[in-house]
Amino acid sequence: MLLEWNYMYLIRNIWGVEVIKHVCLGMYLVVWQFMPASTNENVEIGGNLLTDERAKFLPTASSSVQPANPLSSASNCMGVVSRVILLCSRENTTRHNNMSANILSSLSCKNVNVVSNLVTKLSSRLGNVRLSSTVADAAKLASNVSEAQPPPEKKINKAMLAYLERAKAHDSFILKEKTDFQIGKRHLANMMGENPETFTQDDIDRAIEYLFPSGLFDKAARPIMKPPEEIFPPKKAAEFDLNGRPFHFLFYTTRPQYYEMLYTMVEEMQKLNAIEDDMISQNVAPKEKLDMGASDWMTHLELEKFLIENVDEKHYEYFLSTAKRLAEHPWAFMAKDTIMKYRAPRTSLIQSFDIPDVEYDAEGRPFITVSDCMRKTARGEVTVKGKGSGKITVNGKPMYIHFPRAQDREQIIFPLQFTKLMDQVDVEATVRFGGPTGQSGCIRWGIAWALRSFVDRATLEKMRIAGLLTRDWRRRERKKPGQEGARRKFTWKAR
Repeated sequence: MLLEWNYMYLIRNIWGVEVIKHVCLGMYLVVWQFMPASTNENVEIGGNLLTDERAKFLPTASSSVQPANPLSSASNCMGVVSRVILLCSRENTTRHNNMSANILSSLSCKNVNVVSNLVTKLSSRLGNVRLSSTVADAAKLASNVSEAQPPPEKKINKAMLAYLERAKAHDSFILKEKTDFQIGKRHLANMMGENPETFTQDDIDRAIEYLFPSGLFDKAARPIMKPPEEIFPPKKAAEFDLNGRPFHFLFYTTRPQYYEMLYTMVEEMQKLNAIEDDMISQNVAPKEKLDMGASDWMTHLELEKFLIENVDEKHYEYFLSTAKRLAEHPWAFMAKDTIMKYRAPRTSLIQSFDIPDVEYDAEGRPFITVSDCMRKTARGEVTVKGKGSGKITVNGKPMYIHFPRAQDREQIIFPLQFTKLMDQVDVEATVRFGGPTGQSGCIRWGIAWALRSFVDRATLEKMRIAGLLTRDWRRRERKKPGQEGARRKFTWKAR
């Protein structure tokens, strides 16, 4: 009688191989005594015959003890035990014969309930074990082991299915927009007579400005042509697994990224407080201060783009107060990486416009000429010459003659006073149209724009912050019909 094993390799992870060999062979011998006399013959176990030396531990076949449990029937137990012993013999056949006679004798004297309990425990530990008693069934089960079992299909949560559908639609939309952008880029390059392969985004912007001129002041209202990634906001990745469990521990706050940012700031503040207490006990003062450079805190819109979450005004104000409190800490320079993560560099005109190099006249004096000066309806041209004495002329006349009011003269000399070049340069201006306010403002902007070539980068940044490099586009508003002025209304009378 030769019985094969079924899925019993799993038992090696539960019990030791040596224990299984001893216990299961004892079960085999105990069950064998209750089999009919016709089946009480030499049995092959893993290629070894059960000899008379082992049979001496068995009681006589005339025993009248009956199984007490359906699971303890000899045929079923033989199937399980044979498969286990075969596994053990394949693991280590050389040590199979070195079994303890004491264990065999003690097991053989027990009631069949011992076998029943062992088989019950064995089958409960291995839910996928099926009892078999015939050679055909054992061979069939053995063949099933070699067959690859397909993994069960995972059920996808409804929320995950909805996300996958939205992500698929978004990806297809972005792909279509990218294709349209590339086609439009090639058409635009052909219209401008350029090579489509080397047509950059700067070339696109200049072509759009040339082909579609717009006098609208707001840049957002002007026509643009940019890649879809810069126009359409990015989409969040999946926030939960296939079973619907969220990845982020703050998912149910509805703003996980926002609150994680606040928790990070609070943790940094607690670390800085601990460092401060330690340094105070050692009587050590901070060695440096936090240098945040030319940067500002993220605006409301920039913060929403950074977090990819909707942040209302109340939460944005709370973010600003928390961030400023962290930046004002005496030891804030030790948390500079965390603080600078939420600051954006200031938009600088220095990087937007090329600063021209100074030219030299016949006398060797450096000079810069600005020809597109304007303020209201006034138009003018300003030339700033180096190696001067502070002389300012307007239309060939001294400044105090052309501008008798002190307010207009103060507007003109303010850029020279701010850069401390009042006595080092000479200014020659030519203006027309407009009144004294427009003409003085026109000359002021021309002087400031020309002084860029005479100052260093640090002073240039200060000029930008002070507003000297910004044009003043304001104009007088026209009078409206039916009104006394541009905004003023006539006095209402009942009669």
